[in-house]
Amino acid sequence: MSKQDLIDAVATACDLTKDKAKDAVDAVITQLTTSMKAGTDVRIPDFGTFKVAKRKAREGRNPATGKTIQIPASNVPKFTPAKKLKETLN
Repeated sequence: MSKQDLIDAVATACDLTKDKAKDAVDAVITQLTTSMKAGTDVRIPDFGTFKVAKRKAREGRNPATGKTIQIPASNVPKFTPAKKLKETLN
């Protein structure tokens, strides 16, 4: 499902215009991003939790040359599905 497919589905389900549905989808994505950037977990009951994980600096290897390189520490997004979502999919 693409973002446009999601917008179309929200517009249909909520009886909104596509412009209003796009604004709603964009607002949700913005709030998720803003909260995660601030280090806050985002929990959506029966769906899952979005978190930010800290990845430590580490050594890696350039596959083309075999040379060792340093990979800097970084923050990465993680999603943990809720039990109900897992049950729905199986």
